[in-house]
Amino acid sequence: MRYRTIGKDPETRREVSVLSLGGKLFGTAISEPTSFAILDRYVEAGGTFIDTSNNYAFWINGSQGGESEELLGRWRRSRGAGAEIVMATKVGARPLAPGTSYTDNAEGLSAKVIRESAERSRERLGMAKLDLLYAHIEDPAVPLQETVEGFAELVAEGTVGLLGVSNHWAWRVERARSLAAAAGLPGYEVLQYHHSYLQQRTDLPSSPPAAQPDRRNGDDLATVRRGPVQDGDQGVLSRDLRSYLRAEPELALVAYSPLLAGGYVRQDKPLGAEFDHPGTPVRLAAAREVAREAGATVNQVVLAWLIGAEVPVIPLVGASSVAQLDESLAAVDLELTAQQRARLDAAG
Repeated sequence: MRYRTIGKDPETRREVSVLSLGGKLFGTAISEPTSFAILDRYVEAGGTFIDTSNNYAFWINGSQGGESEELLGRWRRSRGAGAEIVMATKVGARPLAPGTSYTDNAEGLSAKVIRESAERSRERLGMAKLDLLYAHIEDPAVPLQETVEGFAELVAEGTVGLLGVSNHWAWRVERARSLAAAAGLPGYEVLQYHHSYLQQRTDLPSSPPAAQPDRRNGDDLATVRRGPVQDGDQGVLSRDLRSYLRAEPELALVAYSPLLAGGYVRQDKPLGAEFDHPGTPVRLAAAREVAREAGATVNQVVLAWLIGAEVPVIPLVGASSVAQLDESLAAVDLELTAQQRARLDAAG
């Protein structure tokens, strides 16, 4: 396994594995014995960075979520896991009532919700301190100042370590970080967005992502994105965000759904309209050619490309079996040559 440091404050920064494991379906679509086996294998391979959310997986059984955190808490206690495992969770997108959704009934990011939800996450995970807490989705109804101060209070109290943000507009990320810096408060240091090797179209009309829960793949998405998006859509790593990350190298990028819900390799999982452009077959062909040369799978090439990118990426993968996890783990040791990487970059 390889590792990198996230965070810049000596008191809160952590060393994490360059491949993160998503626990989205643990405790619901993936049984407890299988979930434990996947987690054990990940740790055995040197993995130290596990991701979940307080709303996983509300869409499967009509709950409000929390099943993933509860399972991870049971696994942590049964294995005696401690500070060597960095646990990341999220607040803001938990439905307010069973049978509803974050798209129309989310808890939001008020200071009160942040505090209460973080406390419940700590209880479910069995942790006195959350290693990394994300703002999961935008909440335009709450002033950014309140959200920034709400997160910072938990860091000051010692119940949260690092702060992160997911699925926010780039300008909102910068404004939140600027507010925190001006007040001398901790701000977001980890960004989690949808990012992969294939590039999405930017010329389609904006529309909300269709919420299509995926129970079969290993990508860590609350919902699998289907349908057109614009460049700069909150959930996608946009040009603005890439530029921002180059200018702020102390920030860490975690990429969810890097394998596109099986879209690279499974005929039964066609890519959506956002990938319907001439560059897609060109990049697919390049990835397949490099995979043949390297004696690897296309999925492994995609993960290796992300890990070794100019702006380093921590891919966030899930797994429904140990075998599926092993394929992803092997990508950590896949060294693409400079020529292969240049060919992949130039394709499409």
